[in-house]
Amino acid sequence: MTEQPQPFRDPQLPFAKRVDDLLQRLTLDERIAMLHQFAPAVDRLGLGAFRTGQEALHGVAWMGQATVFPQAVGLGATWNDELVRRVGEAVGNEVRAKRAQDDRVGLNVWAPTVNLLRHPLWGRGEEGYSEDAGLTSAIAVAYTRGLRGDHPHYWRTAPVLKHWLAHNNETDRDTSSSSVGPRVLHEYDLKAFRDAVRAGAVAGVMPAYNLVNGRPNHVSPLLSRHLRAWTDQPLVVCSDAGAPTNLVDSEHYFDTHEEATAASLRAGVDSFTDHGQDSAVMTGRVKGALERGLLDEHDIDTAVRRLLHMRFALGEFDPALDPYAGSAALDTEEHRALALEAAEQAVVLLKNEGLLPLDPAAGKTVAVVGLLADACKLDWYSGTLIHRSTPLDGLRERFGADRVVHAEGADLVRIKCADGWLHVPPADAGDEAVRGAEGALDPALLAGRTDLPPLTCTDTPSELALVDWGNGVITLREPAGRYLSVAEDGYVRASADEPGGWVVQETFRWEAVEGHAGGHRLLHIGTGGYVSVAAGGVKVAAPGEEISGSAGTVFETEVTERGEDAVARAAAAADTVIVVAGNDPHINGRETEDRTTLALPAQQERLWRAAHAANPRTVLAVTSPYPYALNDAAATLPALLWTAHGGQAAGTALARVLAGDVSPAGRLPQTWYSSDAELPGMLDYDIIGSRQTYLYYKGAPLYPFGHGLTYGDFTYSALTAERDGDLLRVSLTVTNTGAVASDEVAQLYVRAVAPSVARPLRQLAGHRRLHLAPGAAERVAFTVPVEELGHWDVAHGRWTVEPGAYEIQAGASSADIRLGTVLTVDGEAAGPRPVLARGLEAADYDEQLATEIVDRAKTDGDAVTATAEANELLYRCCDFAAGTSGVEVSASGEGAVLITVDGTTVTVPVPATEGPYDYRTLRAGLNASGVGDLRIALRGTVRLARLAFTGRGE
Repeated sequence: MTEQPQPFRDPQLPFAKRVDDLLQRLTLDERIAMLHQFAPAVDRLGLGAFRTGQEALHGVAWMGQATVFPQAVGLGATWNDELVRRVGEAVGNEVRAKRAQDDRVGLNVWAPTVNLLRHPLWGRGEEGYSEDAGLTSAIAVAYTRGLRGDHPHYWRTAPVLKHWLAHNNETDRDTSSSSVGPRVLHEYDLKAFRDAVRAGAVAGVMPAYNLVNGRPNHVSPLLSRHLRAWTDQPLVVCSDAGAPTNLVDSEHYFDTHEEATAASLRAGVDSFTDHGQDSAVMTGRVKGALERGLLDEHDIDTAVRRLLHMRFALGEFDPALDPYAGSAALDTEEHRALALEAAEQAVVLLKNEGLLPLDPAAGKTVAVVGLLADACKLDWYSGTLIHRSTPLDGLRERFGADRVVHAEGADLVRIKCADGWLHVPPADAGDEAVRGAEGALDPALLAGRTDLPPLTCTDTPSELALVDWGNGVITLREPAGRYLSVAEDGYVRASADEPGGWVVQETFRWEAVEGHAGGHRLLHIGTGGYVSVAAGGVKVAAPGEEISGSAGTVFETEVTERGEDAVARAAAAADTVIVVAGNDPHINGRETEDRTTLALPAQQERLWRAAHAANPRTVLAVTSPYPYALNDAAATLPALLWTAHGGQAAGTALARVLAGDVSPAGRLPQTWYSSDAELPGMLDYDIIGSRQTYLYYKGAPLYPFGHGLTYGDFTYSALTAERDGDLLRVSLTVTNTGAVASDEVAQLYVRAVAPSVARPLRQLAGHRRLHLAPGAAERVAFTVPVEELGHWDVAHGRWTVEPGAYEIQAGASSADIRLGTVLTVDGEAAGPRPVLARGLEAADYDEQLATEIVDRAKTDGDAVTATAEANELLYRCCDFAAGTSGVEVSASGEGAVLITVDGTTVTVPVPATEGPYDYRTLRAGLNASGVGDLRIALRGTVRLARLAFTGRGE
């Protein structure tokens, strides 16, 4: 008799039945062990080890060599869903191929990031796609579909969206709370996640470090209320690294780790990423929570069931049936071509007064200058390069090496102290591999090199290239190309190929020394120690060693050549100058560090000005994931381009665009403001009230959302729009009236003509990137759900499409609208706010001043508290019907609630309660009738939850 396989091994059964069978075979300890990121093998059942979390934002990251595509914001700038789908497919195939080589590579990929680029100073802006929720979700849907694959049952990889929710600041990111009102929540932040989840190619989400409305994202009720309501698929929620511990240690939201762990699990977190590969701490907390009755086995099983379903979908239990099991597609010709195509499509032409494109056949000389002219920069979530192309490489290849001149523009300096000159000893670099080339589950643990001799102080100076990246942050590089870096032993060596690492060890800052004319101490930023000349060489404070400011060596700097002088010479010797400026992705803006300004660093400002003074035919190419306030450059220079760091083919792509081999057609995925003064505070998440992003900003940006030029000319014509049930069907014709073939990005916007509440000035409703030959035309059709015209009605607590006129607009950017037509949507108006019948939730305001939303309780609910003495909450069109006689206020804290209706103010004192979650119901008389506005001011530490009203005669 043939032995029947265990049901969980039977591929004929649906995954759900197989999961149930396997679950009941696992012991409680085995199930608990699966809740950690690194789940151990269960040998008695033949289960292998499993880990969640393989970074794959724009290529396979951290695990050695892989194809490196443009940064995520660069993919967003392509506005090309199909291209991004192919990139996702290539990345997914490389994950599979690397998994076959190295079982440390996981198939649960933590990508993409769908946090919206609300604020241009956010340090992790490089990881997102756009400030627009619709564009973000469209690009995310494309990328996750590529990662997932198209098999109906088995997944190529299992993508996890990052980071739930309203996460746009690195400063105090694990303790700050984003105050997000219901409208911003539903119309903006949730939307980016919602559409990607509904598309069916997402395996889960990762909560963010921050709190939303006073409650940590890792215990958010929104995980169950919204995320898991969008799909029938069992989504996995993976914690961010260390976040479970933060609930107690930094946020102090819970008193014990057992309480925190139980609350996370009950809220919907399934996999704990904490304490690295040591699962004992987290599993111990789960067991402790069980012993205290904070959890039961059902809570454990619910999470494990979701994790097992993901593992079944990844083919772990059916290797013979897994269509992706044999993938070996790593660094293929197709992937190289795709990396180049993506980098080309990510280039945005900001300005062109006829200088571009350049003609390689004309035999003219091109100068390529600037701090990034010979750089191919990687970010924290990049893989290790197999191929590398800098702008200098690309231009030499395309225009001929004999017709390209180069000057970096770094200041060349010699540094001396009382004991002599800083000197880099000669060393045999050997065949030392690039940092991270071998792969690392946690690259933050990679150590700096200690095999090279440290710097010394001698009579022989070494010339160093000094770059000031802004805010006084400098790097120093020796002639052979290695950066000065500090390893664990504290010594300074010329040892790093590039700045990098979780804590960057290659950045320094000069600090003036009182009483020493021209003398400075050199602060090593990574350790906080001062550079000193010691007996064994130049070093900074070792771990645990205290070196005061007075102990640091005083240095003087001698400039042997100013960078702008070298740039000016190169510019004068060329027909055209390309100045490549931008950022290093590990400095002054990255995970853990927000930017401080939109300004281009002063050293780079000097370089483009020097180039232009020497040669008016100067192009500025900005290579950075961030916007800049380039007002003077935009007014002065004849041509500007922008691209995010473009991955392995960045230089070739830029050269092909400059040469006209490819017409640029990327579009800005976020607004470029003209100055820091135009920006809201980093923690101001109320995009409606503070008029943020292109949706609400009424000023004149330097460059608007969706902006981007081409080498061609396009006309838009024959716009039609009609309603077909729950859909709007819109079409228009785009014609290439120019002389060159080019892509164009047709953009569709909608706006409410006469809304009753603040609505977007216009909102992207569709986009299409198309390629047209000269003289060719294409009819472009869009389908827009009518519900996309709606907004969250705080008065009634629901999504609503307000009846009235809506303008359908088509154009080449949010500010370049070529066509428009108006549609009228019929329906019944929502009516005034029924406060007598429904009461009034404090967080459901229409407008606010100097307040923030906080948690009503640790598990659920919102309240509002004041952040300044002069504060106000405004609730419009409140319907008091035939009249009220009183009001009931639910509040905690101590102070008063001032309620104003029809010019009359009622003060409701709030006696001190026993803590912020001890809400009391307080009553006062209130006479109001008909429809009118209600205003509330809060005094003291009051947290207001809601109001209820008593009708006359009740």
